[in-house]
Amino acid sequence: MTISPLTRAVTAEFAPETTYLNTSTCGLLPRRTVDAVKTLAEEGASGRRAGSGDFEAVDRARDGFARLVGVGADRVAVGSSVVGHVGLIAASLPPGSEVLAPEGEFSSVVSPFAIRGDLDMRYVPLDGLAEAVRPSTALVAFSSVQSADGRRADLDAVRAAAAAHGARTLLDATQSAGWLPLDAGAYDYTVTGGFKYLLCPRGTSFLTVTEEAQEDVRPVDVGMAASEDPWGSVYGPVTKLAADAHRYDEPPVYLAYHGAEHSLALLHEIGVDALHDHALALADRFRAGVTALGHPAVPADTVVVAVPGLGDRAPELQRAGVLVAGRAGNLRASFHLYNTEADVDRALEVLAG
Repeated sequence: MTISPLTRAVTAEFAPETTYLNTSTCGLLPRRTVDAVKTLAEEGASGRRAGSGDFEAVDRARDGFARLVGVGADRVAVGSSVVGHVGLIAASLPPGSEVLAPEGEFSSVVSPFAIRGDLDMRYVPLDGLAEAVRPSTALVAFSSVQSADGRRADLDAVRAAAAAHGARTLLDATQSAGWLPLDAGAYDYTVTGGFKYLLCPRGTSFLTVTEEAQEDVRPVDVGMAASEDPWGSVYGPVTKLAADAHRYDEPPVYLAYHGAEHSLALLHEIGVDALHDHALALADRFRAGVTALGHPAVPADTVVVAVPGLGDRAPELQRAGVLVAGRAGNLRASFHLYNTEADVDRALEVLAG
């Protein structure tokens, strides 16, 4: 019998001790990733290495992400958080610019714009986002999949509307990169936290910027990592920034990136399409199950399932060994490669009881 790469990966890389349905909060780390982090930490403790990590490991993670989202590595900047990348973009907008976003959007996507106080923030329902773009809109900032309830944005419609009115697009792919195919080059900016569906340690995040958009974004957190010649820029001000998106690099969290390169390699071995089909089938099974129990889930074609009104039952499920989340009043379950039909059935059993 032929064993699929997904099955092999689950057997070799994961051994969860709970029914873990909470990837939208934090993904499980593969064994290879844990081993890489441990190795670097032990080397740092023993004095066996001259520094705290390697730029080469960061670049391998950068390349792994770039291949996953269909752009060149020269279009990818690395950082430690989504909000840091969004803040960079927010700082580049002229005063009075109109920023359009969905109502209830994740805080990191909208707060850096709102906190400025001199931008025109406009919020509309997610299903009306494309229709709300107008000639005065400078930027549409939105997530591909909503964190609170798993709804999926109409990506094609929003891109078309933005292009028609000359607006730029900022896509947060944190809740979708890894299981949903993504062409990052179709957006002016994408931001992605690595610690959810990309299965990376927290402290990894990725920013993609088109060549045209790079003309409008001024680097802010400039250190040697953003230089064309990092080791030649250790002392004194950086005199020559990297010629591509590397100019937006933040100083890397080496422990996170030494692990991230291995997590991203695992996703390449499995393939986005295989992960999509596996996780979505489990999410659909759970949606059907909770509906049969009399609790209709929010309609969504994603691996994130939200059940309105049951958010306060998350602690009960956790006591039973089923990890989910309570978000915006919803019970939120989320599925990845390490989940099985038995996990779905166990969660439904606890809810029924």
